[in-house]
Order: sequence, then structure tokens, then C-alpha cells
Amino acid sequence: MANKKIAVLVGSLRKDSFNKKVANEIQKLASPNLELEFLEIGNLVHYNEDLDHENPPQEWTTFRSKIKDADGLLFFTPEYNRGLPSVLKNAIDIASRPYGQNSLAGKPGAVVSVSISALGGFGANHHLRQSMVFVDVPMMQQPEAYIGNAHSLFSENGDLVEDTRAFLKSFIDAYETWVNKF
Repeated sequence: MANKKIAVLVGSLRKDSFNKKVANEIQKLASPNLELEFLEIGNLVHYNEDLDHENPPQEWTTFRSKIKDADGLLFFTPEYNRGLPSVLKNAIDIASRPYGQNSLAGKPGAVVSVSISALGGFGANHHLRQSMVFVDVPMMQQPEAYIGNAHSLFSENGDLVEDTRAFLKSFIDAYETWVNKF
């Protein structure tokens, strides 16, 4: 089986982000058949169609190229005001533009939402899924990954609690199966 390149987009820029920590744990749990590459989205200038006409920012062209080269997409998102963080929405807008040049289209995706609330980022998870319908990213349906009470997922020495590790392993294994269908 050929290795699959997976672009990882983390919607939290915070240094000690729970989403980054969970994404790093999933990377450790992924089979060698998945090559997870974390794409920097915090440096992307806010999307403005005027900048796309003649000479788009280099960060945009580099980002779009990495998305085009990917075989799949993994999103990790916190929930801000029942929706996506602006940095993640901006990355999606950049990757799907200019009109007719959507670099996201047809790539199998999945989302993990991580939140300190008990709801586990439910709103952001579904907000992301709604956007993915329009940009033609088929999203894995099961298992859903709403990870709540994020502050309790790691021990004092930073180790992930075992039941969460087992769930994340089942998630990334299901995602590998999902990617291989495409």
C-alpha cells in the first residue's frame, strides 16, 4: 500500500493548544502508511480576492501547493463562539480560491474538535463540515470526534490518558480506511 500524504490543519495558534496536543498524539498513533504534515496557517494573510489577481502572497501559493499535493485532510479545531476560529476559516478560503481552482476538492477529510467545554466543540465541528460540503471535501462520518473537557485529557507529566488514546487510535485507523477508499 502506498503512503498517503495527509495535510493537517490545526485551528488553534496557542502555544499550549489542546488541539495541537491531540493532533500530535494522533500523529504518533497513525500507521506508517499515513504521512501527516502539519501546515502552518497562522502566517496566512487574510483572504482578499484583490490580492489573488496578479501576484498572490507567497504564503498562499505555498499553502495551496501543499494542499494540492496532499491525498487527504485532517482538521483539528477548537470552538470559538459556536463556530470555527477565523484562522482556520481563512485557510479554507485561501485553499478553495480563486474561483475554479479549489485545491481542496475531492480530498477525503476528517475533523477532530477539542474543547475545554463538555460539548467538545460540537458547533465548530459541524460548522467545518458545512463548509466542506461546499468545497467538495468528502468528510468521514464515523467515528465522530468531539473531545470535551480537554484540560483533563493529559496527566500532570503530559501523557494522554489511556481511554482517550484508545479512541484516537480507532479514529486514525478509521481515517486511514476512509482515505484508502479514494
